[in-house]
Amino acid sequence: MAGNTMRAVQYDSYGGGATGLKHVEIPIPSPKKGQVLLKVEAAALNPVDLKIQNGVARPFLPSKFPFVPVTDVAGEVVEVGPGVNTLIPGDKVVSMVTYMKGGGLAEYAIAAEASTVTRPPEVSPAEGAGLPIAALTALQALRTSGIKLDGTSKSANILITAASGGVGTYTVQLAKFAGSHVTATCGARNIELVKSLGADEVLDYKTPEGASLNSPSGKKYDSVIHCTTGISWSIFEPNLNANAKVVDLSPSPWTIISSTLKKLFFPKKQLVPFLSYAIKEDMEFLVELVKEGKLKTLVDSKHPLSKAEDAWAKMMDGHATGKIIIEI
Repeated sequence: MAGNTMRAVQYDSYGGGATGLKHVEIPIPSPKKGQVLLKVEAAALNPVDLKIQNGVARPFLPSKFPFVPVTDVAGEVVEVGPGVNTLIPGDKVVSMVTYMKGGGLAEYAIAAEASTVTRPPEVSPAEGAGLPIAALTALQALRTSGIKLDGTSKSANILITAASGGVGTYTVQLAKFAGSHVTATCGARNIELVKSLGADEVLDYKTPEGASLNSPSGKKYDSVIHCTTGISWSIFEPNLNANAKVVDLSPSPWTIISSTLKKLFFPKKQLVPFLSYAIKEDMEFLVELVKEGKLKTLVDSKHPLSKAEDAWAKMMDGHATGKIIIEI
């Protein structure tokens, strides 16, 4: 496809938010060794996309400007590079492209074979695109907290904060799949939704009970998947069992320092900074759960590529219920 162009959305500098996005025509890239070229059908936005635009990883990310953002995509393989053995043109797939190169907000994107899995017809492009960062984070965070999803996990009491967000909606479902008792927090408008995903107890985070994180049934938590920010250890600690883990999905430098201090003063109760990473086997597991109807991608809204800035603005608002999808 060399010499052809494609529609894409990019930004030229740090900051700028939705107004910093520009609609452009750029060359279609060519896959190199171990890579595939995808015709993108859907892309999912994640908070990390906004963080990269705002420069939290400068000067490392983006690798250069102009930059086409977004990592989570679903589409069709149209060309394979040298050494690709598991994918062929025509395969429907889900993929996570690299943070360094980005490329998801375009008609075509380059992805590594190692981070691309086939997508059965039972899984729509929107359902598949929602999985890579958000569902991988949910799955791996639960494992980090001690929850197993292979049928061998003991029943645990787990708290999930911000349970109506992209990561939270997957975490609730996966925790219930593992047989856990789930207490969740969210805004009042999403309480029934979060219950429908499997939560046993739901707290409105704006109420005194929700702010204190007290389980309505009086249970102490064996683990916490902390999907938001702004909750101190002093709030978590009284609600934890003796060997509980609080897995922090948005760790700051202070979280890492605090984690070390907690080991000194609370040697059994742990604050665990967490970052997810792409593992092909985990992606395949999640796609299979969606295929079997055991996991849902909750879609907040869908937007065409021509309205990408609307989707970006909605992400910036911070109150999406589930995933924001761009259809291409």
